[in-house]
Amino acid sequence: MKVEYIRSMFPTLSRKVYGKDLVYFDNAATSQRVCTVIDEWNRMSTESNANIHRAVHRLSDEATQAYEQTRSAVRSFLNAKETREIIFTSGTTEAVNLVAFSFGEAFVSAGDEVIVTEAEHHSNIVPWQLMCRRKGAVLKVLPVDDSGHLILDSLDDLITERTRILAVTHISNVLGIINPVKDIIRICHSKGVPVLVDGAQGAVHCKVDVQHLDCDFYVFSGHKLYAATGTGVLYGKASLLEQMPPYMGGGEMVGTVTFGETTFAPLPMKFEAGTRNISSVPTLIKAIDFINLLNDNELIKSNEEVKGYLFRTLTSDERIRLYGVPRGTGEDKIPLFSFTVKGVHHEDLALILDKMGIAVRSGQMCAEPLMDRFGVTGMLRISLAPYNTMQEAEYFVECLDKAINMLM
Repeated sequence: MKVEYIRSMFPTLSRKVYGKDLVYFDNAATSQRVCTVIDEWNRMSTESNANIHRAVHRLSDEATQAYEQTRSAVRSFLNAKETREIIFTSGTTEAVNLVAFSFGEAFVSAGDEVIVTEAEHHSNIVPWQLMCRRKGAVLKVLPVDDSGHLILDSLDDLITERTRILAVTHISNVLGIINPVKDIIRICHSKGVPVLVDGAQGAVHCKVDVQHLDCDFYVFSGHKLYAATGTGVLYGKASLLEQMPPYMGGGEMVGTVTFGETTFAPLPMKFEAGTRNISSVPTLIKAIDFINLLNDNELIKSNEEVKGYLFRTLTSDERIRLYGVPRGTGEDKIPLFSFTVKGVHHEDLALILDKMGIAVRSGQMCAEPLMDRFGVTGMLRISLAPYNTMQEAEYFVECLDKAINMLM
């Protein structure tokens, strides 16, 4: 499987920016869409555009089948036990908000505790803060060390008899470190504490088996996974989802409705109120099909070589400080590198690189507490996908050096 073949499946990668070949190194924010995803979205929009589950006409039946076939494909992708444990959302953010609200309503009282980590995206901090404020609960934080690894030795002390849930990112969108989520889940479960895993990056870079992890909730977004925007997934253990009240009310999620009382539909419909993203959800099947293509030894080797080259280059440059340093072999880090350059503003670097055709991310990466932890106002981040090449990596290094010299 050649990288060139993979690249040919992504129309955006062939465009130019300011007369330069596009080098897209912002995949942790949003990956590019594979052509089969684009084709499926167009097909659903032009041939089977109808609301699902409700009407008896042919178009509605086609849309319903595509939607529910996607649920089955996602169940298989995550190795969930049942399709009713798969809830479709607009993305990771909505999925976390759903759990924070509904789990909070069912299980959290005044004086209870919720644990998050210092490495979380705002989407896995703010919903829990809102829930804690609403319920009178306390938010506690598991810290990271100077290299960006979670300090697991602190976890036992953080968990008390009032701890109701822990939320942790599978992979930090800033540090790129693959967190030991299975160990965290084991520790939490030994004390009766359920765990939500933010898989926005994890679902992209790891083979996720929710039964093996034994996580209680797992969430991810389609747009980081080569699928269409506005798609996301919440996996939840049925035993917990059954006890949680709906997050939103409206059509589709009801059993019966009277002015006196409403009953709710069974899982998963209870959490899927209103008209769903009927054209975009089925693109998840095509994205999963594409991901299965990536399990190719030649391609994996090529990707590892690119990651290794960038890691060695960035860590050997004394002007650069890299955040999220792997232990030992580097197997616990994905091809994501966030760094600062002494005396140079991250946004100035990003603007110059953009003029050279290179798309990178600059700023706080929606992780302001983590920026505060490392004493910076922002960072520059590059994040790669399997369609990125060694030639692009070498061009980036050359352009980064030029940009730094221009600004110092």
